[in-house]
Amino acid sequence: MGRRVLLIEDEPNIIEAISFILSRDGWTVHTHTDGVTAMDKIARTPPDLIILDVMLPGRSGYDILRDLRANPATADLPVMMLTARGQTKDRELAERLGVTRFMTKPFSNAEVIENVRALAGA
Repeated sequence: MGRRVLLIEDEPNIIEAISFILSRDGWTVHTHTDGVTAMDKIARTPPDLIILDVMLPGRSGYDILRDLRANPATADLPVMMLTARGQTKDRELAERLGVTRFMTKPFSNAEVIENVRALAGA
């Protein structure tokens, strides 16, 4: 598996933090901030894994995850959902939709690296 991550997140501080953490670990990080055009971005630049925020402008991460799993080209793409909404019902919905990993904000740098490496089988 490659080392290309697509971070779909709209919070600038989180984009900066995760991009820095992963870049320092040798990952190429692409970012996208809009839920409506996220699937187009994924199709244009297919990543090796996706970090997906739940609350995005235009469309939720749940909707994007549902589309990813319904498309044969992206059905097996590892997706780590990242959310401030860490309630059991949020986790259960993400699991029903086929999330690979679920991580809540706030998070530690080590937690991000550990989860991304595990998703990539590194």
